[in-house]
Amino acid sequence: MASKQNTFLLLCLLSPFFIISSSPVSDASNTPNAKFLRRPFGHPQRLSQDTNVRSKPYKTRYFTQTLDHFNYHPQSYQTFQHRYLINDAFWGGAESDAPIFVYTGNEGDIEWFAQNTGFLFEKAPHFKALLVFIEHRYYGKSIPFNGDKDVAYSNSSTLGYMSSTQALADYATLIIDLKKNLSAEDSPVVVVGGSYGGMLAAWFRLKYPHVAVGALASSAPILNFGNLTSPYSFTDIITRDFRGESETCYKVIKESWEQIEDTANQHGGLERLRKTFRICKGFILQACTEMILPTDGNNEESIFPESKWDYEERVEQCRFYYGVLPRPNWITTEFGGQDIKRVLKRFASNIIFFNGLRDPWSGGGVLSNISDSIVAIVAKEGAHHVDLRFSTSEDPKWLKDVRMQEVKIISTWLSKYYYDLSHL
Repeated sequence: MASKQNTFLLLCLLSPFFIISSSPVSDASNTPNAKFLRRPFGHPQRLSQDTNVRSKPYKTRYFTQTLDHFNYHPQSYQTFQHRYLINDAFWGGAESDAPIFVYTGNEGDIEWFAQNTGFLFEKAPHFKALLVFIEHRYYGKSIPFNGDKDVAYSNSSTLGYMSSTQALADYATLIIDLKKNLSAEDSPVVVVGGSYGGMLAAWFRLKYPHVAVGALASSAPILNFGNLTSPYSFTDIITRDFRGESETCYKVIKESWEQIEDTANQHGGLERLRKTFRICKGFILQACTEMILPTDGNNEESIFPESKWDYEERVEQCRFYYGVLPRPNWITTEFGGQDIKRVLKRFASNIIFFNGLRDPWSGGGVLSNISDSIVAIVAKEGAHHVDLRFSTSEDPKWLKDVRMQEVKIISTWLSKYYYDLSHL
C-alpha cells in the first residue's frame, strides 16, 4: 500500500497533472488493498509571465441553476448559484452577431482555468468574441445545497447530482439564457476545453449542436474507457518520455522505489497525500461513478512498479469510500466510443481534437481525422493541452502552427454559420 501511495508522490513531481491515490483519511489498516484512483485531468503549467491575467480581466456573474435537469421529483427543482466569468472587452456586440467563446469548466475553480487559458484571451480580438468561462457544478463556488460544501459533499445522495451530463445541461441552460439576455440569439457559440473540459467540449457539441457551432477539444481522452484503450498506455507514455530524455534517469527512478518510500514517510508524504485526497474528493467520486478510465497497468518496462489494472479493485474502493458502484459502460453508451470513427462521421461535425504525444492522456485521444470537419491535430512534442496556454517568446514553431491551424478551422466554422444565417 505504501509503495503505491508514494508512486503518487513522485507522479505529482514528475507529471503535468495530478494523480490521486485512493488512500483514505482514516487509518490505513482499515482500508481495502486498493490501487490508485487516478485523477484523470489536471492543470497546465504555471501562468505565463508575458500576460497580465492575474489582474482578472473578467467580471464574475451568477446564474440560478437547476439542481437536476433530468427528473421531476420535488428535490429536482432545487437551485444553486452557478458561477461564470465574462469578458466583453473585445466583443463585436449582438448587433453584429459577433461570436461567443465558452470555456467548459473542469474539475476545479473556474478562475484558475480562466487565468491559464491564454488561447481565448489572445484570440478574442481577432474574432471580436465574447469570452465566457463556466464553472463545473460542485467545484469552486458553484456548490449546490445553498453553497454549503460540507452538505453537498456529505454523502452519495447529495453527490449524486454531480455528473458530466448534468454539467453539460448546466452549460446549455446558462448559454441560452445569457444569449437571450444579451439579445444575441444569433451569435454563434464555440465551446473550448482542455483535458476533462476538452471531453466536455466535444460531448457538448455532440449533445447540443443547436447551442454550439463547434468545439475545440484539447487533450481530451474520450476513448480512455472500457476496452477502447489499453490500461497500460498511460504509464507506457510516461515511461517513454523519461527514457527518451535520459535512460539513466529512467533507470534510477525505476530502481529507487524502496528509497522513495522511506523518504516520503520521513517527510510526512503520506499526510500530504491525505490532504490532497480531501481537496480532490469531488472528482474521485466521478471516478467511482461514470469516469472509469483504466490507467493503472504497468508492464515490466514501466518506470513504475509492475501492476495490472483490476476493475474489481476499483469496485471495492468505490463501495468502501462512497457506497456506490461504478457504471463503466455509461459514458460510451451516452456519448459513443465503440466504432467512434464510423459513428462520428455519420452524425457529428465541427470538432477539433488536439493531442500532444508526450501527454499520457493522448493514448485515449482521437489521433486521426474522422471527416473534413472532425479534425485531429497531433503534435509529436506536445504536452497536456499546451495549445490552450498563453503564448510566450519561447514557443516552438510547431506550437505556433498548431494555434494558427485551430484559428483557421474555427474561422471556417464561423464563415459557414454566417453564410447560412444570411441565406435563411
